[in-house]
Formats: sequence, C-alpha cells, structure tokens
Amino acid sequence: MTLLRSIVPGFGRVASTLPAVPTSSKEASIKPIYNIREDEHGYEVTLQLPGVAKTGLEITAQEDEIKITAKRAWTPPAGWTAIYRETPRANFELTLSYGNDVDTEKIGAELKNGLLQLTLPKAEAAKPRKININ
Repeated sequence: MTLLRSIVPGFGRVASTLPAVPTSSKEASIKPIYNIREDEHGYEVTLQLPGVAKTGLEITAQEDEIKITAKRAWTPPAGWTAIYRETPRANFELTLSYGNDVDTEKIGAELKNGLLQLTLPKAEAAKPRKININ
C-alpha cells in the first residue's frame, strides 16, 4: 500500500466509481459544523463555512429562530475531476432556535476565512443581576 493510498482511501479508483456530485442548480444543503458558547452576556455561535463568500451568505432572525443559508462561490474548472473529496459540494443551511432571552436587534455576524462568528447578546431582562439588600 502506497502512502497516498493510505491517506486517500480509494485512490486510483476509476472516476466512474466515485459517488456522484450533484450538478443541478437546486443542490442539496447540508448542516455545517458549528459550536455554541454561552456566557453572562450572550451566546456565540461559530460555523465552519468553507468556500462561502459574504455575497453567498444570508442570515435571518425572526420570532425565536435564526436561519443561516450559505452558498459556496467555488465552481470546478471545466474538465476537473475529483479523485477524492472529504466534503460535498453542497451548500449549507442551519436553523437554530432560541428563547426570548436574545436581543434580536443586537445580533452580529462576521465572516472571515470560512468561519462565521455570530453573536447573540442576551436581553437586559435575561441577564443576571445583583440584588441589593436594604
């Protein structure tokens, strides 16, 4: 077994044996890998969105959920054939629900190097506060 075959399973297989990649404009969406962190100020959501540009990203918040739709900007060159591919060429879609403790007017987002950072600040009424004793 060569080193390349041990790193890339199935290397050397004929291209026709590789799984089909959707080519239609209505490609399937997949859920991106993400992490959620909470502190006293709010929530921070980090999503991995490789190949997505700002122009292909749409984030909407309504009622008690936030929806992220991301379309990849990269298209393979003519005649290009994948030998092995870890990630599908699908777009991303994720919907997260939250309670009424999020201040939707202050939600922020930053996309940098394929990572989307969402900040969902807690509403003032939901933040812990110290009670003074008289």
